[in-house]
Amino acid sequence: MKDGALKLPSYIASFGVYQDFYTGNYLTNETSTAISFIGSINTFLGTSVSLVSGTLYDRGYFYHLVVAGSLLQSFSLFMLSLAKPNQYYQIFLTQGLGSGIAVGLLYIPSLAIVSHYFRRKRTLVMAFVTMGSSLGAIIHPIMLNNLLNGRLGFANGVRASAGLVSALLLIACLCMRTRLDPPTTPVNYIVAARKCLRDVPFFFTTVGAFLFQIGLYYPTFFLQLDSTQHGISITFSSYSLVILNASSSVGRVSAGYIAGYIGVLNLTVISAISCGLILLGTIGLSSLASVVIIAVLFGYFQGVYTALLSPLMATLTHNPSELGHSGWMGISFFLGGFGSLIGTPISGALLSTYIKLYLVETRSVLWGESTAIAASLYTLINQSQIAALAGAAMYIFMRFVYIRVQKKNES
Repeated sequence: MKDGALKLPSYIASFGVYQDFYTGNYLTNETSTAISFIGSINTFLGTSVSLVSGTLYDRGYFYHLVVAGSLLQSFSLFMLSLAKPNQYYQIFLTQGLGSGIAVGLLYIPSLAIVSHYFRRKRTLVMAFVTMGSSLGAIIHPIMLNNLLNGRLGFANGVRASAGLVSALLLIACLCMRTRLDPPTTPVNYIVAARKCLRDVPFFFTTVGAFLFQIGLYYPTFFLQLDSTQHGISITFSSYSLVILNASSSVGRVSAGYIAGYIGVLNLTVISAISCGLILLGTIGLSSLASVVIIAVLFGYFQGVYTALLSPLMATLTHNPSELGHSGWMGISFFLGGFGSLIGTPISGALLSTYIKLYLVETRSVLWGESTAIAASLYTLINQSQIAALAGAAMYIFMRFVYIRVQKKNES
């Protein structure tokens, strides 16, 4: 019922295809930093606008949000197909701003409406509902790689993709219906923000989310480009995101079952630490096997982490009426989203310098010196991955403080 709306985040997860295509063909005058900023602003707006859409949803504007978001997304993608080569502002306005706002308007209503129909097994149902996003994250990279690099080219390829997304959104708009009345007293998120920011476990969680998301989207944006630049075949590199997203879908579905045995807090810590360590391992990317290993492992733990964000906030929130996307959850997602806004442009700047030195200058007489410089710069790239590990450490502190507070309250 909601697959059309939930495939929108999967379109964000396919930005690595656009990153690779823009860098090598369509925005050749722009740096990797500028190009990745299109995807990062799209991701950030998809999170931050949710704070506004969540408030409007609580006030009964469900249909207004769904229709407006669907029209804006369809309009943005079709306008993207009209963008000319090396016209950065055209792509930034359509794919960065327009599509990002549309995702922010649609994502919360399409998820929140599940609570109107399911109570007893809501978590399990949510896991299956989000499979729409996972399925789209597998389909879109395959479709985009074949369209953009095939006979159709950029303009017609984007139009074909926009047509598919528009058709799915139309189905979603026709199928989704509210069943319950909006709450009589919507949450005042200003009051909720003052309260939740004084809560120590919530504070560590929000700081952890900010730091963690600085490095979280590096593979999503750069794995295909990075593998191509390391000499791996273009055909296989185009499927690196497919492998990552397929593994992520497995992680999302299995997270609910595993959390039932070891707990949401413990699994969040495990998934965050695992992602951080795998991100550090991207420095060893050099062969087809290494790409597969990184894509499978990182994709799985990224899926687990993503699936646990909402249950984690539900665990930390004292009053269930303050949980929603205009309450504690929305505030945490909004503040943590700034990490995704700055993380990928920083990585893009350092990666482009590394590629220039390591893959071009190392073939010159100054091979040894250039390699040393490139290795140093690639170590700097992993500063964003180190930030992700720092975020995982914040989750460890959160778990420690939360357990202490719980024991204190029980005594």
